[in-house]
Amino acid sequence: MTHILQVDPSKLIQRAADELKRQNLVQPPAWSRFVKTGPQKQRFPDNAEWWYLRSAAVLRSVARLGPVGTQKLRTKYGGRIRRGHQPEEFRKGSGSILRKSLQQLEKAGFIKQAKKGVHKGRVLTPKGTSFLDKIARQMVKAEKKEQ
Repeated sequence: MTHILQVDPSKLIQRAADELKRQNLVQPPAWSRFVKTGPQKQRFPDNAEWWYLRSAAVLRSVARLGPVGTQKLRTKYGGRIRRGHQPEEFRKGSGSILRKSLQQLEKAGFIKQAKKGVHKGRVLTPKGTSFLDKIARQMVKAEKKEQ
């Protein structure tokens, strides 16, 4: 787990997304080509591989934040919506995207539902921790070779 937090998050998410796609662990639903990721967005994502990136980002968020649910992730992936002359307001991101992504990661065995004290939600399994840690270790080795 220590390596996961030591490397650059964007590079870790990109490599994890590539690995999720290569191993065929998550699959974008049919509607994912036409959907906006939240009410603050004007259009659907430009990147055709956005589902894998979001799934990898959700996996890293679950690893970092501990027991986390859909509502907390909706807040994390939300943004400000422009309302013309009125002041901007914060709106949460899409819950369906996050829910389906969490379900696919749970089916792959990377996360599970758990309860810690008063908090309940999804946490990383040992398989998920080793998946992210292996990628992070490869990144650390590659950085050391470059130096």
